[in-house]
Amino acid sequence: MKLRFLISILVFTFGYTSWSQINFCPGSTGEAIFEEDFGQGITNGPPLGPEVTTYTFVNQAPQDGQYTISSNLMQLGSFHDIPDNTSGDANGKALIVNADFDADLFFQIPINGLCENNPYEFSAFLVNVYDSSSGACPGTGIPVNVRFQIWDETDTTLLAEGSTGDIPGTTSPSWEQFAVTFETLPGQTSVILKMLNNGDGGCGNDLAIDDIAFKSCGDLTEIFDEDNAGSLEICENESIAGLTLTAVPDFSVYDTHFYQWQQSDDNVNWTDIPGETSETLVLNSINTTQFFRVKVAEDLINVNNNLCNSISNVFEINVQDFIPAVSLGDVEVCEGESAVLEVQNNPDISVDWFDSPIGGNLLLEDSFNFEPENEGTFYAESTTIEGSCVNPTRTPVSFTLNNTPENDTVNIEICPSDTIILDAEIPNVTYLWSTGETTAQIEVDEAGSFSVERTTENGCSSTKVFEVSFLEAAVVSEIKSVGRDIVIELENQGDFSFSLDGQNFQTSPVFENVSGGLYNISIQSNDCGVQVIEFPHLVIPQFFTPNGDGFNDFFRIPADRFFDEFSIYVFDRYGKLIASGARAPFVWDGTFNGKALPSQDYWYRLEIDGQTYTGNITLKR
Repeated sequence: MKLRFLISILVFTFGYTSWSQINFCPGSTGEAIFEEDFGQGITNGPPLGPEVTTYTFVNQAPQDGQYTISSNLMQLGSFHDIPDNTSGDANGKALIVNADFDADLFFQIPINGLCENNPYEFSAFLVNVYDSSSGACPGTGIPVNVRFQIWDETDTTLLAEGSTGDIPGTTSPSWEQFAVTFETLPGQTSVILKMLNNGDGGCGNDLAIDDIAFKSCGDLTEIFDEDNAGSLEICENESIAGLTLTAVPDFSVYDTHFYQWQQSDDNVNWTDIPGETSETLVLNSINTTQFFRVKVAEDLINVNNNLCNSISNVFEINVQDFIPAVSLGDVEVCEGESAVLEVQNNPDISVDWFDSPIGGNLLLEDSFNFEPENEGTFYAESTTIEGSCVNPTRTPVSFTLNNTPENDTVNIEICPSDTIILDAEIPNVTYLWSTGETTAQIEVDEAGSFSVERTTENGCSSTKVFEVSFLEAAVVSEIKSVGRDIVIELENQGDFSFSLDGQNFQTSPVFENVSGGLYNISIQSNDCGVQVIEFPHLVIPQFFTPNGDGFNDFFRIPADRFFDEFSIYVFDRYGKLIASGARAPFVWDGTFNGKALPSQDYWYRLEIDGQTYTGNITLKR
C-alpha cells in the first residue's frame, strides 16, 4: 500500500460545484459506503442529535454557534440564495452553520461497515454562504475554514485530517468539494468523522455543507484487448473467439491485486464470471453486445466486497446490428421523365448502389438516392457508420419506364360544307377532348384547333392536336379574253382545276387558242365542288376575204349576241365611217353603199358592256 496519500485534501469545483485537486484518490473510487445529503423538503430540520453537534438548532436565521437544516440557504438577508449541491432533488436541503467565536467541533458521526486494511476517501461539499455584496460585514467577511478529521472507532487514534483553508465571502458562490483519504487498520471496520471550525467567529464565517460521502479508494484499472483497444465493435454476422482481455491497474494505491471479472448484458446489472480471477479473461463465442469489467482489491478477502474494492472501466463488445436501407418505393415514370430511386435517409448508415443483389457493378457511392439512366431493378447496400458493417442483403428498388403516346399535331383541311371524324388513334386509353368529350373519336364541322389528351392506365399522358381549316373556294377576280386565249385570274391560290366543257379539266387557268363564243367555265376547288361561270369569249378576227367562196366572207364578232351592250364602228384609213352596228349580230361584207371596197386595212372601235376595244382588220380580195 502506498501511504503517501493518506493525509490529503482535494478541492473540486463544478458550476455551483467546483473541483480543484490538491491530492485526490489517485486511482478510482468504488460505490458509496456512506452518504448524507440532509434530505428534501420545505420545512427546516430535523435537528441533529447531541452526539452529532454541540451547536444549537434554530428554525431560521442561525446566529454564531447555531445551525439549521434547510432547502433555503438564504437564512439571513446577507446570505446567498442558491440551491443545495445535490443534483436532481427538488427542495434539497443542506446543513447551514454560523460558526462560533471559538474554534470548536460542530459535527461528528461514526462511519461503520468499512473493510480492514483498505484505503478510503471521505468527501464533502462546502460553500461560504456570506454574500459580500450585501455589505453586512467589512470586506469579504471572516473567511470560512473547516478542518476534517478521521479518527479510529475508539476516538484515540487520528488516522487523517485536512483543512479547507480560508474560503472568503464572494458575490458569485460555488460549491466546493473537499476530500481526505485514509486507510483502515487491521481489524478496523469503523471510523469517526469530525468537522471543526478552524476560523474566527464574528461577521462572516457562515457555511453550508452537503453530500458527505465515504468511498473505497483503489487503483485506476483499465481493460485492453490484444490490440490495446478499450472497446471492440463487430458486425452481427461475426463472432468473437479467443479474444483476451487484460486488466491493467496503475499501481497508484495497491501494491498487490486480486481480481474478479464480471459480465453484463446492459451495463447496469453485473454478474461475476465463475473462476475468472486472474488479470486476463479469454472470451469465446461472443455474438451479442456484452460488457465486461473487473473488481480489484489489494486483499483477497475484499475483492468480492463492493464496499472495499475498486471497479475497472468497462470494456464493451458492441455487436452492431445491420441497418437495412429502407426503400421509399419502386418508381414508375413516363417516357421523357427522369426517375429518382430513394431509400430512407438515415444518419446511422451510408448507402451504395449496385446493379445486382450480390456482387455486380458499383453505380453510385454514399447517396440515399440514385437516378438511373435505364429502367430495371437496382440495389441499395447499407453500411453502418458505427462499425462499418456492410449489410449482406441489399434492398431492391425498381424503375419502370412506361410507354407514353407521342405528342402530335395534325393539320386537316376540309370543305366548308363537310364534317370530319377526328380520331385519337390509340386504343385502351382514356380520352379527354378539348370539347369535353371522352370518346376515341369526335365529329366536327367547323374550323379550329381541337386537342385530345390520351392517358394510359399507368397515368402517362400525351396530347394530339388537330388543326382543322376550311379549304378555300377559288375566288375569281377576272376572266378575260386575250386574243384567242381565255385567262382566268384568281385572288387566292389552291388546288384548283378548270374546264370549258365541265368534263375535261386542267390545272392551268389559261385556255389557249379558243374560238370565240359563250362558255360555261367550270372551276373545281380542292375537290370541294365546282362553280360554273358563264363567259362570252370575245375573239375579233384580224382579216376577212369577201370573195364569195363561202369561207370567211364577212367581218363579224363571234359571241356578240351574248353581250347586253354592243356597238361597233368601222373606219377607213381616213377616218371615214364605213359600217356600224348597234346590236348583235353584226356582219359587214366589205362594201360601202353597195360597192366593194378595195383590199386594205380598216379600223374598228368596239364597245361592249362598257369596255372599248380598238384595232384594225385587213380586207383581202
